[in-house]
Amino acid sequence: MYEQLKLDNQLCFRLYTAARLVMRAYQPYFAPLGITYPQYLVLLVLWEQDGQPVCDIAKRLMLDTNTVTPLLQRMEKAGLVVRQKGKEDTRQRIVTLTEKGMAMREQMASVPECLGADVVSKVGSADEVLAMIPALDKLIGGLKSIDE
Repeated sequence: MYEQLKLDNQLCFRLYTAARLVMRAYQPYFAPLGITYPQYLVLLVLWEQDGQPVCDIAKRLMLDTNTVTPLLQRMEKAGLVVRQKGKEDTRQRIVTLTEKGMAMREQMASVPECLGADVVSKVGSADEVLAMIPALDKLIGGLKSIDE
């Protein structure tokens, strides 16, 4: 009775646990630099394209602006980014990497490969891990369409 309510039958629990464990696996790489996993995600977005409005960063990370703003405030205090008023729209805040934020790119360049090797050593093969990406992208896309 109520099989659908057993923890072991919940996809959401597996996704939540996997996400939490991935974030924990990154921690040894982030601790020496004093950053968190969400800050790393912001850095990834800005390393791809610097000088973005807060709303664009939030959209790229699929987060609300009010979630990203305190994160950016902490990053600004840490000297990683600068937030400035937009030139065309002064209500907009443009986020730009500082020299420290740019330098972190070089320090973090090997992290995806190192973490990938750690995961593959525990899971099996790189092909198995990479095969998950399209299924996860499809799930994310489907769930995103529900939210819109």
